Amino acid sequence: MISSLAFVHPEAKLGKNVEVGPFVYIDKNVIIGDNNKIMPNATILYGARIGNGNTIFPGAVISAIPQDLKFAGEETTAEIGDNNLIRENVTINRGTVAKGKTIVGSNNLLMETVHIAHDAIIGSGIIIANGTKVAGEVIIDDNAIVSAGVLMHQFCHIGGYGMLQGGARFSKDIPPYIIAGRDPIRYSGINIIGLRRRGFSNEVIENIHNAYRIIYQQGLNRKEALDKIESEIPMSEEIQYIVDFIRNSSRGIITA
Repeated sequence: MISSLAFVHPEAKLGKNVEVGPFVYIDKNVIIGDNNKIMPNATILYGARIGNGNTIFPGAVISAIPQDLKFAGEETTAEIGDNNLIRENVTINRGTVAKGKTIVGSNNLLMETVHIAHDAIIGSGIIIANGTKVAGEVIIDDNAIVSAGVLMHQFCHIGGYGMLQGGARFSKDIPPYIIAGRDPIRYSGINIIGLRRRGFSNEVIENIHNAYRIIYQQGLNRKEALDKIESEIPMSEEIQYIVDFIRNSSRGIITA
């Protein structure tokens, strides 16, 4: 299932049932699991670690060296999980000495021309739409939806189960469960439809909404808001996630 027109380095390791199209380039120090489909003109470079059941579309480049002038050729990786759709011309750079690896989890859809920079950590169940650029050391938590043409500053953290409006630009953290949009970007409510589709109960959704009312509508500083949430809202996994996310935010969160 490997095209005679593809180049596969003899030191590369490929699993079972891997389909490699014509003009694919697979470098040395590459490990690819089972049941992957690598379409024509894709490039898999040194340091790639790819799991099972992924589809990599034409023109994608996995594990190119970082676009970071501090990179000095250190041994790093780009690690891809299982069952991802990596569409045309997506680029995923490998890590630097900062973290040593770039990580993309499982069951993600990375649409055309998405860029994942060095040392980013992309969770699972995420959609990143066309042309979005994920800067170095950005973290995106599970089940986030990022619309097209979004520009992220390095080191930002995007919470899970939220939605980012197309064309957004930001240098602050985006808390979980919310919709973030407009220009300049700001809190635009919680992602009610998305939470319902994910099976969140009405009670949990209301508690999440109440937490964000405290954060964004009562004029409190971070400590005051988090203390009030912990004292007034029934603690659950979801509320604890919000509290921990905001408390640990080094860049600060977007405003209302």
